[in-house]
Amino acid sequence: MKDIQTRLVGRASRPEDAAFALGVPIYQAVTFRQADPDRPGEYDYSRSGNPTRRALEELMAELEGATAAFAFASGMAAISTCLLLFSAGDHLLVTRDCNGGTQRVLEHVFAQLGIRADYVDTHDAAALEEARRPQTRGVLIENFSNPHLFVTDVAAVSEWAHRHGLLVLVDNTILSPVLSRPLEQGADVVLHSATKLLAGHNDVTAGVAAVGQGELASRLGFLQNAVGAVAAPHDSWLVLRGLKTLGVRLERAQTTAANLAAWLAGQDGVERVFYPGLPGHPGHERLSRVAAGAGQILSLELAPGLVRPFLASLRLFALGAGFGGVESIVSRPALSCHACLTAAQRSERSIGPGLIRVSVGLEGEADLRDDLERALTLARRENSAEAANQEVG
Repeated sequence: MKDIQTRLVGRASRPEDAAFALGVPIYQAVTFRQADPDRPGEYDYSRSGNPTRRALEELMAELEGATAAFAFASGMAAISTCLLLFSAGDHLLVTRDCNGGTQRVLEHVFAQLGIRADYVDTHDAAALEEARRPQTRGVLIENFSNPHLFVTDVAAVSEWAHRHGLLVLVDNTILSPVLSRPLEQGADVVLHSATKLLAGHNDVTAGVAAVGQGELASRLGFLQNAVGAVAAPHDSWLVLRGLKTLGVRLERAQTTAANLAAWLAGQDGVERVFYPGLPGHPGHERLSRVAAGAGQILSLELAPGLVRPFLASLRLFALGAGFGGVESIVSRPALSCHACLTAAQRSERSIGPGLIRVSVGLEGEADLRDDLERALTLARRENSAEAANQEVG
């Protein structure tokens, strides 16, 4: 059974479940009774291991082709624990257009611990080589960056990085194992905010790290237990439940996103659409080397004066943070996921007030397009009226 959706649905009960439930049971327990006074059992204390969490970790390892996977309380907990693989004095190269939370933890937490980072265009081999230092120990990539969806060739970067003895970590949140498996492309660690696509229902916060090599897996397993930012049993169960429909959710949402991106690119007031599936996107030629599809996220740049009336006029698209769920969501990165950056940093990364990220959900495509068209029409009308009033004044 090689179809990934078959594997997603087929994960059923664990051997210790005598009832053979189709769904993995929630082991809402902290302490586990020990049968042998001289030999601890597989589970003793829930921070160190829980059957529900273990089921999620085993499934994620299978999906990513990993030696082991580890479930955390959030995507940032997964990233932060993986960053503890590095030591004071180490230097990292990070995708310039990365998630604002990643940059925040690097600059305001790990910099105090002596781990420094430079932000580079990881899709540019020359930029990587120029930024490399003698102290460089790792590369942290977003294979599809957030929010411009720039595409990094993971295989090419991994080959370059390993020649220099660098560890390669890839944030695969936007694509998921359905569209991309970075370990197969040479990465060492794959990261997910499971809050997003994997769980898919905007009802749980969790993270995952999957590791390809055994010794590295042992080190990360130690850090997971030592730091303790683990996924709770019920949260693990919610992610497992969401994973059952990941393939079909993503297929539907991706089709809608591709059609909406192409439609938006031709609308008045939309200055630019960022979607790797569009031929004009700078990462379009690299797309087939990185992923099996362009995903359900797109971003667009609106003309000045349209942003506020456009967002205020939407009815189906919720204005909020996050992406990857069944509901369609729009957000302004400058005021949400990248609000933690300085104005200068946002300007350097072209994250201005007109940039809007769109997470396409499972609503009907025609309904979503009608909602966008209506909001654009009203925004253009309001902007024209305001401009006319200013001329009269």
